[in-house]
Amino acid sequence: MKHIRDCFASLWTSRAIYYREKQNYNHFNVALSVVVQKMVNSEKSGVMFTANPVTSDTNQMMINASYGLGEAVVSGTVTPDEYVIDKKSGKILEKNIAAKESMVVKKSHGVGTEVVKVSDYLGKDAVNKECLNEKELEKLVEMGKKVEAHYGSVQDTEWGFDKDTKEFYFLQSRPITTLKENNENREENEEMEEEKLVTLVKGLAASPGIGRGKVKLIKDVSEINLVEDGDILVTGMTNPDMVPAMRKAAGVVTDEGGRTCHAAIVSRELQIPCIVGSKEATKVLKNGDTVTVDATRGIVYQGNVLKESKKEENAGKNGASIGNIDELRNIFAPVTATKIYMNLGEPSLIDRYKDLPLDGIGLMRTEFIFTNAIGAHPMYLAKTGQGDFMIEKLAEGIAKVAQALYPKNVVVRMSDFRTNEFRGLKGGDEVEPIEQNPMIGWRGVSRYISPDYEEGFRLECRAMKKVREEYGLTNVIAMLPFVRTPEELVVVKDIMADEGLKQSKNFKIWIMAEVPSVVMQAREFARLVDGFSIGSNDLTQLTMGADRDSGVLNNMGYFDERNEAVKRALKILIEAANAEGITCSICGQGPSQYPELCEFLVECGITSISVNPDTVEYTRRLVASVEQKIILKKLRNL
Repeated sequence: MKHIRDCFASLWTSRAIYYREKQNYNHFNVALSVVVQKMVNSEKSGVMFTANPVTSDTNQMMINASYGLGEAVVSGTVTPDEYVIDKKSGKILEKNIAAKESMVVKKSHGVGTEVVKVSDYLGKDAVNKECLNEKELEKLVEMGKKVEAHYGSVQDTEWGFDKDTKEFYFLQSRPITTLKENNENREENEEMEEEKLVTLVKGLAASPGIGRGKVKLIKDVSEINLVEDGDILVTGMTNPDMVPAMRKAAGVVTDEGGRTCHAAIVSRELQIPCIVGSKEATKVLKNGDTVTVDATRGIVYQGNVLKESKKEENAGKNGASIGNIDELRNIFAPVTATKIYMNLGEPSLIDRYKDLPLDGIGLMRTEFIFTNAIGAHPMYLAKTGQGDFMIEKLAEGIAKVAQALYPKNVVVRMSDFRTNEFRGLKGGDEVEPIEQNPMIGWRGVSRYISPDYEEGFRLECRAMKKVREEYGLTNVIAMLPFVRTPEELVVVKDIMADEGLKQSKNFKIWIMAEVPSVVMQAREFARLVDGFSIGSNDLTQLTMGADRDSGVLNNMGYFDERNEAVKRALKILIEAANAEGITCSICGQGPSQYPELCEFLVECGITSISVNPDTVEYTRRLVASVEQKIILKKLRNL
């Protein structure tokens, strides 16, 4: 009954309300029915087009197939087997068998579904094996022809092969509405024939888009000056010192990393295509070769391919003349009780994003300012009498963002370089130790209170004081990263107070809640600060013992914010913050990547969610929908 009520309640989602408003429908003159029927318990499932949707060839059929329930194929979370079949003869024209790592199955107990590993559920051999045998494929093709004949037009269908009855069932059928006209189709087919796509490298699609250019292999930061505008930057893994080169690049490809690594996060912010975790890009791709980076599918192709059609180009030109799109989006954005903040690293990008429907900046990274505007290690500047230069440049960067959004909050994270990253700044190699595992080394507050860096931190504090007092931008909030103990937090707050940044109603201090010790002592930490910002990327890797930059562990599912242990940690932090009357935010990738995690956070009572620029609008709509569901549930229980 709960799920039936939820279906009825969907009549009042933000999307449904907006649609009725746009169509001038009376909200109370619409009706909704819910059909209840037995679900096919699919052993395998997928989609079938009775015409080729890519080439618009009505003499061909395309079938996608994978294990388990069909939502994994439809949502794109698994790469399915793909067949292109001649409709008349039934001959297989093309066949691509994918590595099907995961599948969605019905829960063994209770209601709902769960994601399981194919290797655990069906055995290791099943991962790379065709999930449809020859007879099943023939049967599906024949059924597809019958469906097309029944409706009298080419169809886009979803199908399932029942685990119990061993029969095929069609779950949905609708006309294909995207086929091109014959002349247009012929032109595109000719283009595709000319292109003959050749795959060079595959990896994880980390920042969507298509980039074309010449390969520029970069071994380390000393070679970033070799990157020119429009190049494809190829390297083992990026770091903050490579950001100037990334800004020039038409695309980024790395050997290592997962979807939360440095390359992925920065590329999404810069809105450039990025593929990570390719394992062999630096070996396969050669300097000067022209390639196309398809970061929607995670594939690097040989040559300049996947060209835009004239129709798409004209559409782009026409679209550019429509007023201020972001301003219109702001007007129609749903209002939410949960604040929607944005993550930002590069201050110069604020002009591009300031009109998005955001409530402020939930994470402003200062590392970009150090790398691009300052260029030297804080302690090097302190020792050479150039501290004022650092204060001025850091203050300018922070002020640019705070001024653009005033009076909205801008939460500025104090420097969070690791030792290997600090060494890349001028003078850094003279003062930074070489650590075997800098990810959990000398970083964050432990650095600020150390005699070896305290003066550098004091320069950061003076820059923030300048922004607040000289520029009058009191919307700036300080955030301390990688806090481990309440004791060190007390010490660092004393240093800040000594520099004129005393915690008060007018000056708030937040901490990044990303170390498990903060979870264990959540109430103690909450009494010392004004807010938590959950760094779910680091919190997940430290809770699960899974390196966030490991492509292997990412692919195996160990780095996942939806893990039950991580969710328990999130709930503890939110409840502690609410109990002590402070703010609780989150600035990791999870909420915008996984709708169910976003719903979980809102239900737990999180104050705000901070996401990358490309998902601000989506997250606001998602949160609005979740909040409406919660309200409806409470109303039903009155």
